[in-house]
Amino acid sequence: MAKRIITKRIGEVLLERGVITRTKLEEALAYQKAHGGLLGQVLIHLGYTTEEEIALALTAQYGFPYLPLDNYEIDGGLTSLIPETVARQYCLIPIDRIGNALTLVMADPSNVKAIEEVELLTKCIVQTFVSTPTEIEKAITKHYAPPKAADNGAGDGGSSETHH
Repeated sequence: MAKRIITKRIGEVLLERGVITRTKLEEALAYQKAHGGLLGQVLIHLGYTTEEEIALALTAQYGFPYLPLDNYEIDGGLTSLIPETVARQYCLIPIDRIGNALTLVMADPSNVKAIEEVELLTKCIVQTFVSTPTEIEKAITKHYAPPKAADNGAGDGGSSETHH
């Protein structure tokens, strides 16, 4: 995987884009120093910006394209490549595979450990898109959750009636 050189921090990108003010950035940095966490998540928590603005800033910062997942059809077979625990741990989901090139959507494309783990698991070269944590979580729940069996109640009722 090609390593990207980051020349600007997320706070600087958000300032340049007019998303936050210098004062709000300084407040968020103070909060982050006291409480920990990723700066983007702190800014969202403080109500200074949205997940979408953070995703777009990450796109500008890292050069990875932004992909809203709400209307994106994901091939359900791809989820078998990455365990749900890994997908949730790193907030990512596979969306496409061509040969040994696997395309992921991630909330944090700077997480080299996550990308390396997926490459080891799948034996694929990973390409990355950015999306919001909420959209990725919804996609994980939709594509990893087992289908709900509609006849559970009816099946139990039927079996208990045979015992009478």
